[in-house]
Amino acid sequence: MSFYRESVCPCLTHLAMRAGSLRPYREAVTRQASGRVLEIGVGSGANLGFYRNSLECVIGIDPSAGMLRRAAAMDTHIPVMLLQSAGEALPLESGSFDCVVSTWTLCSVSDPRLVLKEISRVLKPGGHFLYVEHGRSPDDNVSRWQDRLNPAWNRFAGGCHINRPISKIVAASNLRRISDSNAYASGPRLFAYFYQGDVVR
Repeated sequence: MSFYRESVCPCLTHLAMRAGSLRPYREAVTRQASGRVLEIGVGSGANLGFYRNSLECVIGIDPSAGMLRRAAAMDTHIPVMLLQSAGEALPLESGSFDCVVSTWTLCSVSDPRLVLKEISRVLKPGGHFLYVEHGRSPDDNVSRWQDRLNPAWNRFAGGCHINRPISKIVAASNLRRISDSNAYASGPRLFAYFYQGDVVR
């Protein structure tokens, strides 16, 4: 299982997350970022080319060494530092970031509520958490199938959950929601209900 998680799964995830259909979502999130940025679940670095030149820096964290090796090979135009870490226990100072970015990450962390608590901790007062995630569909027929298939999908896709109610999880945190836009993207509805938001500490 460790070979699959460290070698096969990072390769599959890298290929899947480079899909051209995801580019507009990445651009919409990263172009809003400013100052000193933390990216949770930086993966293979698919977002790094979209950040504005005016950023102070981007600190990218990911628990997968395999994904971070790919991210380190990315040619970037801004200062980037990569750290191997889980989002539930960030090795970073409190109140040290202007912005935190997450793209399709809260689905795969072990405890999204704890990750949001850590995000709130490392954000400066007034700092923004910008995200796009996939998760639970509001349609009962779809969500029932998500619940049925989630255990198998979770094992296959490196811990990804397809049935997490992202808006409810974010609303239960101590972050204040500014904008929230949820809708189906193109693709199979089991995987394509996207949550986009901007919340502030």
